[in-house]
Amino acid sequence: MSEGFKLTDKEMKYISLFEAATGASVMDCVERGDLIVFIVNPGDMPKVLARKGLKIQRFSRLIKKRVKVIEYSDDPAKFLENALMPARLTEPVRITERTDGRKIAVVTVDPKYKGIAIGREGRTIELIRYLARRHHNIDHVIVQ
Repeated sequence: MSEGFKLTDKEMKYISLFEAATGASVMDCVERGDLIVFIVNPGDMPKVLARKGLKIQRFSRLIKKRVKVIEYSDDPAKFLENALMPARLTEPVRITERTDGRKIAVVTVDPKYKGIAIGREGRTIELIRYLARRHHNIDHVIVQ
């Protein structure tokens, strides 16, 4: 995980509530409008999805916001794959480093799922770019 990012008091409260509600350990939390994204430790996703997702549905109603949960991975390609769920990838994520030192990730998504990967007005892909930069120092994510 990248060092140097700060969580607001509100995000800290959301993390505390989420951990109490699901039993999963949270590494990071990002609030964007009516959406809250939690990055959980590797292997904690089954705790979040237990009982057919009932815990997360209750939590979402409690805070009156939409919730997205992403399982963290030290492997940037796997992290991006997890972040893009439920969109299906047709090829493995390619991460290249340009001559100027910038890291670029290229994600090839099944055309049926491209709308899900990009999101309304590009909100989903912007959030994924933000998380990729925050956790893996990837400067840009391109969806094909």
